[in-house]
Amino acid sequence: MRKALFWMAGAALALSAPALAQNQAAADPARIAAAKPVVDKVFPVGTYRRMMGETMSKMMDSMMDGVMKMPLAQLARIGGVPSEKIADLNDASMAEIGAILDPHFRERTKKGMDAMMASMADLMNGFEPQVRDALTRAYARKFDGRQLGELNSFFATPTGDLYARESMMMFMDPEIMREMQAFMPEMMKKMPDIAAKAEAATKDLPAPRKIADLSPAERDRLAKLLGVKAGDLNDNAASTSDEGTE
Repeated sequence: MRKALFWMAGAALALSAPALAQNQAAADPARIAAAKPVVDKVFPVGTYRRMMGETMSKMMDSMMDGVMKMPLAQLARIGGVPSEKIADLNDASMAEIGAILDPHFRERTKKGMDAMMASMADLMNGFEPQVRDALTRAYARKFDGRQLGELNSFFATPTGDLYARESMMMFMDPEIMREMQAFMPEMMKKMPDIAAKAEAATKDLPAPRKIADLSPAERDRLAKLLGVKAGDLNDNAASTSDEGTE
């Protein structure tokens, strides 16, 4: 259920983005024109492919290794499994279990991850023109014509050209990646506490209604939205679904 709620929150943010964008006044065409060469420098064509290349692959491999070495009990706790259900688990890791059940687990995981990253790179590369256009509009709003001209003048110098070309890629630098990798285990350890705080923040809200609490009209409406028959809706099925996703 928590995962579903996070997906719903993400969807809500995505749906609200157009509305937020509509509140922005149209950027001055002259500033748009001045911003384009700036964006050509700081976000050149192919930036996403560069960002999601070998460095990202190495980072994902390292993060996966870190997760696989974590005790199974800790992973279960992060997944929301109640403490009493994992009290008897020892310090065995997913890597140890995977080595027994699937000797090719690590290779399988890496190949799957590499394929996924390649597909994501293709997806982001296709979306890049829209991002470049949006970034151009953002620069046109944040900087006036004089400032954009000064940026372009700076980017015309050898130092400015190097800075602009590497400004986005700096976030993929091995130094940054190393710190991000070190951060991941700490974040994973804190996830149960973070989830508990999120749950505590909603403790004063009324509990969600059960299927039995719905009016016939509400049941019919819910069934239609879910693509099922109203008679198939029941609290037992909902309870089972919640337990499987917490």
